[in-house]
Amino acid sequence: MIGKLFEKILLARILHVVSEYGLTRGEQFGFRPMHSKSLQLACLVERITRNFGEKRLTGAVFLDVAKAFDTVWIDGLLCELTLLNFPSYIVHTFSSFLRGWTLEASFQTATLCRRGMMGGVAQGGLISPVLFSLFVNDMPSPSHHVELALHADDTAIIATSASRRCSSATWSHNSTTFNSG
Repeated sequence: MIGKLFEKILLARILHVVSEYGLTRGEQFGFRPMHSKSLQLACLVERITRNFGEKRLTGAVFLDVAKAFDTVWIDGLLCELTLLNFPSYIVHTFSSFLRGWTLEASFQTATLCRRGMMGGVAQGGLISPVLFSLFVNDMPSPSHHVELALHADDTAIIATSASRRCSSATWSHNSTTFNSG
């Protein structure tokens, strides 16, 4: 109960700093006010439809990071928060909050093992989605004919081309191409 209250207070502080300094990249629709997954999907459909009308090809690769919250490198996250100019008291609070977690497996009355967590943010934690978004915030920006669509741990990489040769040379076998005919 106290832990959830503490997370709510931390979340409010994070969102205030993120909002005040505009720290979330424009392509990130996850966990931002007025940026729903449905809105992002509508933007993607509009982009494909516009390209179709202009006789352009649209290629897309859709990625989903498996166990995304478990992959967060805590020292890297704290460094990222520092580089984003988060107030030092917030960075120190996160440092103390994210370190020292333990995982315990038990069956009935026997404890099987207890191990310290080496990384990751709590699955189902109130602040975890925002921390993950900030952790991947420094992802490189694509070139002018390629766009990103981000929603927490889901990423779409979208490329547009007037030429089938250019479009097919850009993508691997794991891609989807929407052909305008």
